[in-house]
Amino acid sequence: MTHAAERDSVVPPMPERTPKALRRAIAQHAPKLLPDFDEHWKWAIADAYDIGPVPAFMVFWWGEYAIARDPELDAHLHDLERRAAESTDNAEVKALLEEAAKIRYRVRDLEPGE
Repeated sequence: MTHAAERDSVVPPMPERTPKALRRAIAQHAPKLLPDFDEHWKWAIADAYDIGPVPAFMVFWWGEYAIARDPELDAHLHDLERRAAESTDNAEVKALLEEAAKIRYRVRDLEPGE
């Protein structure tokens, strides 16, 4: 038998790379992001007369979801950013922010199903 804690630790796969599929995945697996996703969509995309902003929107939210769907990665990233904000050592701040940036950059390349 699988315990609830074990099921919760499974990271859901990335959805299809479409706004609709991404929104559905956010609603199901990272609902805390949904209000900001919807607000950003309304502001940047919904009233646009062309689809030019959609790729940038997708890159941003693809990364946000990729991090939020994994509680351990989400906690680690936020810990790095918190420690950087609190540090007074420039070298430490730089190292912490570089590590956070590498995580954010790496998740952008995840493919659907990963």
